Amino acid sequence: MADANVRIPAEARDRLAEIAAAEHLSLRAYLTRLADTLLTPAERAERAVQARERLHAWNGYDPDPARTEELDAELDRRLAEAGGR
Repeated sequence: MADANVRIPAEARDRLAEIAAAEHLSLRAYLTRLADTLLTPAERAERAVQARERLHAWNGYDPDPARTEELDAELDRRLAEAGGR
């Protein structure tokens, strides 16, 4: 595997290294694991499509775009409320 250099602030590097060490990982191993577990925007969109398809097949749930936007706004409001923002 080829290595790459990424420039980040020293404070961020130190924080990530501390988190990695707490999990008994090197910073390199931690960042590799992190990259392997996060989804790209395209991957998230594809999973959303799959979830909607499965819900529709399971129980007929198929909201239109306006309803989806309304539900997203409600979720955002609830998350902000729960986070005390």
